[in-house]
Parts: sequence; C-alpha cells; structure tokens
Amino acid sequence: MLPEIDWGRPWYDAVRPAFERLDFAGGDLIAAFNAGAGGLHNAAGQPLRFVPQAELPEGRAYEEFIGATGCVPTRENLHDFFNALVWLTFPRIKRQLNALQAAQIALAGVGKSRGAARDAATIYDENSALLVVRDSDEGRALVDALRGHRWQEAFCQRRAQFGRDAQVWLFGHALMEKLVAPRKAITAHTRVIFAGDDYFALAPEARRAWIDKHESLALAGEPLDTSCFTPLQVLGVPGWWPGQDDDFYADTSVFRPKRAA
Repeated sequence: MLPEIDWGRPWYDAVRPAFERLDFAGGDLIAAFNAGAGGLHNAAGQPLRFVPQAELPEGRAYEEFIGATGCVPTRENLHDFFNALVWLTFPRIKRQLNALQAAQIALAGVGKSRGAARDAATIYDENSALLVVRDSDEGRALVDALRGHRWQEAFCQRRAQFGRDAQVWLFGHALMEKLVAPRKAITAHTRVIFAGDDYFALAPEARRAWIDKHESLALAGEPLDTSCFTPLQVLGVPGWWPGQDDDFYADTSVFRPKRAA
C-alpha cells in the first residue's frame, strides 16, 4: 500500500520526517513503528506500543484500551499507517486526545452517542488540520476571512500570507488517508493556533515540537467541542494544488458561502 502515497504532496509535510526515520525494509509495519516509538507513553505513563488489531479484546473500546494499556491496535492499512505516523509526530497531542476520549468513555460508556467532548476529540483525531497563524492584525484578518467563508479574500487576496504568516499542518489520519487520492472537495476541520514571531523563526522540526506542546497544553486546559473548528478545503491551500485561479475558488459546491444565521 505504501507506493500509493505521493510523499511529494505538501499535505504530508507534517508526518514525512517520521516516515523517513523508519525502516520498512522487512515489511513489518508494527515492528517499524515500535522501533520509532522509544520513550513515548500514554497518559498513564505506560510505554506506547503498536500491537496487532487482534490484541484488542472483543467489545472493548479502542480508546479506552490505549488509555489503560499503552497499546495501540494497528491494522495493515493506510488508515492505521497514518495514525501511527501522527503518534510519532505529535505524541503529546495524541496522548491528550486519548486521555480525553478514555475519560469520556469511563464517564458515559461507549453508547450510540459520543457526547460533545468525545465527538470533538474524534473529529480532531480523524480529520483535523492545524492552522498556525502569526499573531498580528493581518493574521487575524486572514482567520476572520476563513471563518466568514470569504474564500476569495482568504485564498486570493491574502495568498501571500500562506507560508510567511500562516502554515497548515495536517493532523487527522483519516484526512491523510483520503488525500492519497486527492479530490477538490476534501475538507479539514481546522483548529486555529495563533503564534508569535518566535515560532516562525524556528526550523521545521522545532515547529512540530512547539505545536505538539502548545496544543497538548491547550487541550488539557480548556473544554473541547466542535465549535473550535473551521472548514478548510485542503486543495485550496495556496500552493497545494495547480490551477488555483479565481475560477477554482468560485466553485461554490466546494467553497461554499457561509449560511445565514
């Protein structure tokens, strides 16, 4: 399945270094992931290990199992492949999300409805992007345009801010899986992070570490619900897809106007 992934795509920038550090020559994905997971642990302090899906007991919740054992059930498919890479890239955020999910399961059980906090954590885990924006008037104007669904302003008029004052990092592993076969309509649930000039002066690996620490602390200190996300069409990120002219962004089936209150 790995040859299906085009690592040259910018949306894989977040997890590409983790992939490049691993040795998949033997064909054992779980062994490769465990070799890269040294020193990582779950919220209870237990060592993080990737294990075959068969080790998840029947009827036991996946998130609760990770929180109780440190073991991440892993199948040999793209979905779990990207999940493991995110664990290796943003371990603090993953640990905090898992702690939140496990706590919600302990409180309310698995049930048919996840509840607001667990639902938001699942969306974050599966389909999120992190938009780091310079904390400035221009940065806040860009965020306002995105939240207001003023796509032409955000992606065309403010195009130069991307890369310089705004940077998109994919986090959701299901989102990464979908982008193996990119489609214009693929949209991320995006969480905005404002950062100072010091962040933008960092090297890429240090930026990953900054995001991991910042977001894990934020998740530990504030309630999580779906209102914290704003939509972002991944192929609309400036420079991430060819042909991004005015007509590209005028496609209202993808770049939808904001609904009236």
